[in-house]
Amino acid sequence: MTEHAIQLVIVTGMSGAGKTVAIQSFEDLGYFTIDNMPPTLLPKFLELLAHSGDNDKVALVVDMRSRLFFTEITSILDELESNEAIDFRILFLDATDGELVSRYKETRRSHPLAADGRVLDGISLERELLAPLKSMSQNVVDTTELTPRQLRQVISEEFSGDQQQSSFRVEVVSFGFKYGLPLDADLVFDVRFLPNPHYIAELRELTGLDQPVYDYVMRHEESEHFYQHLIQLIKPILPGYQKEGKSVLTIAVGCTGGQHRSTAFAHRLAQDLAQDWPVNESHRDKNKRKETVNRS
Repeated sequence: MTEHAIQLVIVTGMSGAGKTVAIQSFEDLGYFTIDNMPPTLLPKFLELLAHSGDNDKVALVVDMRSRLFFTEITSILDELESNEAIDFRILFLDATDGELVSRYKETRRSHPLAADGRVLDGISLERELLAPLKSMSQNVVDTTELTPRQLRQVISEEFSGDQQQSSFRVEVVSFGFKYGLPLDADLVFDVRFLPNPHYIAELRELTGLDQPVYDYVMRHEESEHFYQHLIQLIKPILPGYQKEGKSVLTIAVGCTGGQHRSTAFAHRLAQDLAQDWPVNESHRDKNKRKETVNRS
C-alpha cells in the first residue's frame, strides 16, 4: 500500500441487511459515499478520484440492484487488489432468512430478485449469487440481532481508524431570538436575562468576540454562575449522545440580537468543549443590525 493510497470500502451483502444504515455511517465518518454503484464504473471512478485529490476515503454500495453489471465484479476486484494506489476492503452485511423476510414484511417492499415470486425465493437466489463475494470479504457483519444504532457503532469502531470520536462532533452556534430559532438546534439556551452590552455606547457596535464585550459579559456574577452550571450540564451528556449514534449535536445559545451575550457565551463554550470533542463554532447573527419591530 502506498503512503497516500485511496481507502476504498465496498459495502455489499443481502438486501435488507442494513446497507442504507451502513453507507450513512460511512458518510458520518468523512467518507465520500455512493449508493448503488455499477461495478463496471469503479475503475474509471477511482481514476478520476485519484486525479482530483479531494478525498482519499471512499465507501461504495455495490449490490444486486445493478445485476446486469454484477457478473464482472470478481475481475474488477482482482484489478483493485493489484493496484497499489488503492487500499480496499469489502464489508459484507448478512442476516438470517427469517429476519430478512420479517424486515421486508415490515417495510412492505418487494425483494429486487423476487420478481413475481415469494420474498424468500428472492433471498435464496441472492444468497447464492453473493456467496463468492462473501467469501472474499474481509469484514462480514451479521445484523440479525443488531439495531441500526449498534450497526453504526460496529462500523465506527472498525473503520474510523485512529481518529477518536470521528463519528461525533459538536456544533456550537450563537443566534438572536429576533431572527428566529436555528432550525437544526438540539439544545437551546437563553442568555437574555444577563446584562446587555447593547446599552453601553462604546460596546454597541462590537460583538461578543471582541475582548471588551466578552469581558463585560463575563465579569458579572450571574454570568459566571450560569456558565458554570451550563458547562456542568453539557459535558456529562455528550458521551450519551455519541453512544446513541448521533453524528452531530447542535447547541444554540441565544440573546436578543445575537451580537453580544450569546456570541460571547457560545465562544467560551466552544473553546471549553474543544478540549475533549471535535467542535465547530459559528455565530449566525453577530453581524446583523436590525431594529426590533414594536408590535402593539
